[in-house]
Amino acid sequence: MFELEYKGGNGLVLTSKKATLVIDPKLSVVGQKDIKTKDEVELATESRFRVENSDARIIIDSPGEYEVGDFTIRGTAATRHIDTPDSEKLSTIYRLECGDIRLAVLGNIAPKLTDEQLEAIGIVDMLVLPIGGNGYTLDATSAAAIVRQIEPKVVVPVHYADVALAYEVPQDSIDAFIKELGAPVEQVQRLKLKSAAGLPQVLTVFQVART
Repeated sequence: MFELEYKGGNGLVLTSKKATLVIDPKLSVVGQKDIKTKDEVELATESRFRVENSDARIIIDSPGEYEVGDFTIRGTAATRHIDTPDSEKLSTIYRLECGDIRLAVLGNIAPKLTDEQLEAIGIVDMLVLPIGGNGYTLDATSAAAIVRQIEPKVVVPVHYADVALAYEVPQDSIDAFIKELGAPVEQVQRLKLKSAAGLPQVLTVFQVART
């Protein structure tokens, strides 16, 4: 069981009984206050999205396998959207497990997953991915294509247009992605998940309000 909060940009907070994961906490890159990570787990899809808090429980920003509290974490290297295929892989894709719920978190990655990356992600119940496009991250079309590759039950879009955020480049609205994917949408303040059995039986987009 865990609860998911959306903080804007790629920023998320996942809270379970034994650990809190703060994903991409450096929100100052989008004009907001960084998420506090004292005694929490910093999980960064790129090193530049860390806040590098010395009081964090642990900082994870690279491929590997980790066990923290009731979370099992596996990181796999990925090429950023703004880099060339021959560039050093500076992004990390994460597969998280908490209880019987499996979650994949994608950052600002190139639009085509390799067979190796798909194998590392495996079967997941939920997928978090950026959708804002405009040359910075996945756009609606490429994000929807990745959803169809991974086939989760739940999609949580992040990194889309928001008047309260100062993105490095303008981002497309969430509506473009919803239209492209063609899946039902539920709007929630926070996403609370007790077990995989409580997840939708058909692909559903959860639009989580920024808090």
